[in-house]
Parts: sequence; structure tokens; C-alpha cells
Amino acid sequence: MMNLLKIGLRNLRRQKRRSLLTLSLITLGVLSVLLFIGIAGSFKNMMIGQITDSSIGHLQIHKKGYVESIDNNPLDLNFTLEELKMIEEKILQIPQIESFTKRIRFGGMLSNFNATSSIRINGIDPLLELKTMPLLKSKIKEEAVLIPGEIWIPEITAKGLDLKEGDTVVLIANNKDGSVNGKQFLISSLVSNLGGTGSRDAYIHFEDAMELLRIEKTQMSEFSLRLTDFKHLASIEKQLKNLLKSLPGNQQFLEIHTWDQLVGFGNIAKMIDLMSLFIKIIMIAIVLISIMNVMTMAVYERIREIGTISAIGATPKKILSLFLAEGFLIGILGTFSGLILGAGLIKIIKILEIPFNFGKMKGILLLPEIGGNDILSVSLIVVFVSILASFIPALKASKMEPVEALRHV
Repeated sequence: MMNLLKIGLRNLRRQKRRSLLTLSLITLGVLSVLLFIGIAGSFKNMMIGQITDSSIGHLQIHKKGYVESIDNNPLDLNFTLEELKMIEEKILQIPQIESFTKRIRFGGMLSNFNATSSIRINGIDPLLELKTMPLLKSKIKEEAVLIPGEIWIPEITAKGLDLKEGDTVVLIANNKDGSVNGKQFLISSLVSNLGGTGSRDAYIHFEDAMELLRIEKTQMSEFSLRLTDFKHLASIEKQLKNLLKSLPGNQQFLEIHTWDQLVGFGNIAKMIDLMSLFIKIIMIAIVLISIMNVMTMAVYERIREIGTISAIGATPKKILSLFLAEGFLIGILGTFSGLILGAGLIKIIKILEIPFNFGKMKGILLLPEIGGNDILSVSLIVVFVSILASFIPALKASKMEPVEALRHV
């Protein structure tokens, strides 16, 4: 095997320009794919993190039909206190769930005494909310603590009503039986640039929500869960579903949704993955065409040489192996140089910490990363395609008759 590789390397060095051109194309292809995967993956993970870590969470549990009618914020689909306790007991049985928060969500009108605006309100336990949504801390005033009588409102709403921290507002809402109630609040913080569906959400203490809605026993609209490892989302969702099946009447009243089922960005994430696949296909085409061209030319230039080694006893299998070794070497060398350059360029981009804006989110840092699976898959694809591209010219060379090959001019 080592002799084959030595001969293959020697043959590549005989046509330095052609070999270098092919290596350059493969290197460029590998570099481009790694760079695209790194940047696209970084962008996707960053956007998912912005959404899941600030307002949505990784998983949510609702009563059946709640998500379909979420725009109406239906109070008749809230969990009762007994249901909350049963669901919490099941959630706590899964150690991979890092934390969870409960919310009661409803619609209302926010008034500054001169104008009003519709708004969606989240009644929360602030300690649980900030633990489950770690990015929410960066969206509110530093050291802000939500206590009864206070409200956090989105910046866009504050701008429309000319409100600021420290102002007093009135929140008006319809309770379950249709009657109207109002309560005065102090704005203790503005909320900036929440991703997903939470960009227009206000926050009040769940005790205030119970009072405003005239609910005597605690009720909640949803559970939002944060996992210790986002990669295990599918398996934990399945595990949670199996646990919740044991609850009385589960098939009638419970639904579990992953983050991508609740926000539109899930489709964008899938599109990014699809684009990564297309880029890999383009890379395969570049490698295939480049190596087939080089190996075909190598066969035609060395027909007399093939005839000579056949005449002195080289078997067709030996000749086939010689050309496959050349293709293998081109693939290995191109992959290695592409990986080195790609890793170096990605490292430089991470050091530079290039900021960019996406929608209303400002100053987001571009921090590309390449996982071991991506490196392995790209490397194996390039090497496999290199050998495959060499096979047809190599097969043709191995089937040449020595006499005909020696006659070739």
C-alpha cells in the first residue's frame, strides 16, 4: 500500500501545474463549505438562542386548542391548580429539564391616561422566569426585580405611548366571565428586542394577574421549559409525552410544542440546513469534475507507460490501484489543506468578533464554529468522491491491451 502511495505521489509531481490546480479547486471547495457551515450554523444557533432564551423556551405545554387560538388569549383554556401540580410532578421526573416557568397570558389595554394601546400580558413568577429565560435579564433594566404593583412593558409600546421608567399606567382586561377590570401599575423597566412571539409582551407579577382577572385559585396558561442540552430536544419531548400520558384525561387536554412549532423562525432554520446541503452538493460536483479531468488526462498521457508496465507483468488490478491511489492522494491533500485554511479563517473571524444587525436586534456578534461531525462528514465526502472520480479513468487504464497501448503515439 505504501509503495502505491509513493508511486502515486511521484506521478502527481510529474504534472505539478495540473496537480496544484486540482488541489487548489478542492481546497477552495472545502474551505468554502466549512466557512458557510460555520457562519450559517452560528447564525442559526444564535437566532434560536435569542428566541428560546428570552421568551419561548425549548418546550411548552398547553391545554389542547390553546395554541390555535393563542391570538385570542383564551382564559377558558388555563390550567387549574390541580392540573398544575400534576404536570409539575411529571416535569420534575426528567433531570434533563434544567428549569421551567409558568405563565398566565391574556390580552388587555394599556393606558397612560391620554391614550391606550392593546397589549399582551404575561403574569409570571419573576424568579422562575429569569431562571428559565436567561437572556431576559439583558433585555430589562439592570437589577430590575418585578414585584406586585409593577409592570415591564416593551420598548415599542412605550415609544408609542410616550412612556418611560417610573411612569404610572393603567392596565384594563376582561376576565373569564366577560366583565372588565382595571389596575394601576408602575413601570419599573422597559423590555427591549425580545425575539419570537414575545416582542410585544408585557410582564406583571402573577399575583397581580390573578387580582386583575378576578381569579381566586391560581391558574396558568402554559409551562415553558428549558433543557440542560438543546441537542436532546427530540428525545426529551418524547419522554415528556410518555410521562404525561399517565395523567387522567391527557388525550383530551394536553399538548406539547417545541420552540420551532411556536415561531416562524423554525422554517428559516430548516432552510439554512437545506442550503448547507446544496453547498455540499456543489462541492461534490467541483471535486468530481476536477479529479475526473486530471485522471482522464493522466491516463491519455501515460498510455505507452501503461502498456509497458502491463507487458512486464503488472496486472489490471495493480494498474487500477495505481490510479486510484493518485485520486486518493489528491483528495486527502486537498481536504487537509482546506481544513487547515478553513479552521484558520474561522478562528480569525471569531477573534475579530464582527458585529451585525438582524431586524431589531443590534450588535449581534458573528462567532462561527465547526463541529467535529461537520469536519468528519466533509472530509469523508471529499475523499470518497475523489476515489469515485478516479475509478472510471482508472478502470479504462486497467483494461488496455499492452500491444495496443505500446502502439499509441
